[in-house]
Amino acid sequence: MTVETATLAALLAYGLSALFWVLRQRTGLHGGIPQALAAVALVAHGCVQFLYWRENDGPDLHFFAALSWVALAMAAITALLTARRQLSALGVLVYPIAALSLLANAAWGVHRPNLLDWRLELHAGFALLAYAALSIATLLAVLYWLQDRALRRRHLQSWLGALPPLVQTEHLLFKTLGGTWLLMSLTLVSGVLFVQDMLAQNLWHKTVLTALSWLALSVLLIGRVRYGWRGRRAVHWTLGAATLLALAFFGSKFVLELLLQKN
Repeated sequence: MTVETATLAALLAYGLSALFWVLRQRTGLHGGIPQALAAVALVAHGCVQFLYWRENDGPDLHFFAALSWVALAMAAITALLTARRQLSALGVLVYPIAALSLLANAAWGVHRPNLLDWRLELHAGFALLAYAALSIATLLAVLYWLQDRALRRRHLQSWLGALPPLVQTEHLLFKTLGGTWLLMSLTLVSGVLFVQDMLAQNLWHKTVLTALSWLALSVLLIGRVRYGWRGRRAVHWTLGAATLLALAFFGSKFVLELLLQKN
C-alpha cells in the first residue's frame, strides 16, 4: 500500500464515519457502521504514519506530521469512547479534524525524520498522547457547557440526543482529564530525565508552558475532589490548560518551524 492510497482510504472512511454518525442521530438508525468505518480510517491513518516513518527511516515530528499523530490519537480515543457510549457528537467533530490533519501533512509536511534516540521518542510519545487527550477533554468540556446551558434554558434541541445524560458527560470529562494529567506528568518527568540541554534545543518555553498547563489541571482536579467543582468553572480551567499546552507544543512549533524555518 502506498502513502497516497492509505491517505485516500483514511479520508473517505473518516468522512463517511462522521456522515453516518449524523444520519444515525437524525434517523434513529442503529448499527455499527460508523464504528466500522472509524476502525478502517484508524488503520489507514496508522498505515500512512508508518509508511512515512519507514520511508524516512525515523519518526517525523515536524509541525504537520505531529498534528497528524495527535489527530490519530484523538480519533483512536474517540473510537473507544463512542463504542460504549451515546457520544456521536464527538465523532462528528473529531473525524473531520483527523481527515484535515492528513491532508495538511500530505500537502505541507516536510517528511524528514527527527533524529531522536528511544528515550526522546518516548518523551515525544507521551507529549503527543497528552495533547490528544487534552484536546478530547476540551471538546467534551465545550459539549458539556453547551448541554448544560441548553438544559438550564429548557432549549431541548435535537443535537442533545448525540450526548449522554449531563451527569455522564461530566463524569467522562473528568475521567479524561485524569488520564491527561497522568500523561502530562509522564511527559514532564521524561523531559527532566532525558532532555540534556533545554536552552540549546529551544525547549525551555515548552517546559514552562507545559508545567503551567499541568498545574492548571492539578488545581482543577483537586478542586473537583475537595470542593466539587463543576460547570463553568471546570470548563474554564480545562480551556485554560488546553490553551497553555497548545502554546507549548504547536505554538512553539509554528513559530520555530514555519515562521523562523528552524527544523
